[in-house]
Amino acid sequence: MMTEHTVKAFDEDITRLRGLIAEMGGLAEVAIGEAMEALIKGADSVAAQVVARDKQIDALEQEVDRLAIRIIALRAPMADDLREVIAALKIAGIIERIGDYAKNIAKRTGKIEGRARFEPLTLIPAMADIASEMVHDVLTAYAARDPAMAVAVVERDAQVDAFYDSIFRNLVSFMVENPSTITTAAQLLFVARNLERIGDHATNVAEMVYFAATGDYLTDRADRPVT
Repeated sequence: MMTEHTVKAFDEDITRLRGLIAEMGGLAEVAIGEAMEALIKGADSVAAQVVARDKQIDALEQEVDRLAIRIIALRAPMADDLREVIAALKIAGIIERIGDYAKNIAKRTGKIEGRARFEPLTLIPAMADIASEMVHDVLTAYAARDPAMAVAVVERDAQVDAFYDSIFRNLVSFMVENPSTITTAAQLLFVARNLERIGDHATNVAEMVYFAATGDYLTDRADRPVT
């Protein structure tokens, strides 16, 4: 049985772990928003900030890894506590990937030509809004240990997939009708794919939140993205 001192130390470690995840998630949210701002406005300086800040997300993931390993080694958590530590480890890795996708979008900024007259570009922000909201809501679900909110995030992934399919068809048609736009359209297809992956990864976080809160897995998803 753990002593009062050990219990207090364990609680402090878990609180720190949750704080690191929240910090990572906040940075990832900002990265998505700024990456889209850079893309739409052609703001190279904003894009550079997104790329540079990604190192902070990477560093936080490493800190989560170290702390989680320390908790497991020194505290020997069981049941609910062990699930929380394992979930935090996996969630940190997923958020790091979300940051990478935002960075990849930011890197497209200098490769988009004719922004003012490129009609398909207007479709991307709506898709980004849904993906970003999913990330925000799943982080809220994590902080609140709310499995119902996590399920709602999973269900919203279909909207992102539908947007991707629509944008894909629109861009392919645009390239066929306007061959001179192929390079820019291809870059936007890359952006849309990254946003679709952000939605998938928000869903993966939701699954881990559900697992940590209930001890059960969400098993009704037909497709699981490869990370």
